[in-house]
Amino acid sequence: MEKDTYKTILKPSKETLFKDRGSKFYGYAFPVINEDQVKNCLEELKKQHHAARHFCYAWQLGKSYERYRVNDDGEPSNSAGQPIYGQLQAFGLTNILVVSVRYFGGTKLGVGGLIQAYKTSAQLALETSKILTKTIDMEFKLLFEYPEMNIVMRLIKDNDLKIIHQKMELNCKIMISVRKKEATRIFNLFNNTYKVSIKREEDE
Repeated sequence: MEKDTYKTILKPSKETLFKDRGSKFYGYAFPVINEDQVKNCLEELKKQHHAARHFCYAWQLGKSYERYRVNDDGEPSNSAGQPIYGQLQAFGLTNILVVSVRYFGGTKLGVGGLIQAYKTSAQLALETSKILTKTIDMEFKLLFEYPEMNIVMRLIKDNDLKIIHQKMELNCKIMISVRKKEATRIFNLFNNTYKVSIKREEDE
């Protein structure tokens, strides 16, 4: 069955610090919904840590986990972004950016050491974050005339639907929000109700 929930974080994590042989890895997690927000978070961190060598990160976007990107930012290939992304997968998160900012301590850690350090840095940032499970909702517009009001309101109440917006005049319009897995049933319910029209509001 199609999944209709996703996990994300409520607000930016606390700054975390992991140290290995003199190198410092500052970990951060941010809730983001698009690449512009990713860019803004990275710019802010670069101002904050202007002496740091590497800003390695991974992000995942989309309620259905559609898009992701990893960046090693000058570290050996797959030694930084990928282990950070591995933690996003382990925690099952989306609409999130995790960044690990590294200050080089003079001793090389080797690829294995880097993988472990970036993984730990991401894990620490995610462990300090408040994780939420959200439902994937679809919006529908109900159009009907005033005499149908009672039947429409009863269906909304009986099915525990959320009203986002309503306009009650001679011609009434109500916007409702429905969990994705319930969407077909609710659509059919109103579609088969005499004198009521239901339309899918396309996702923004």
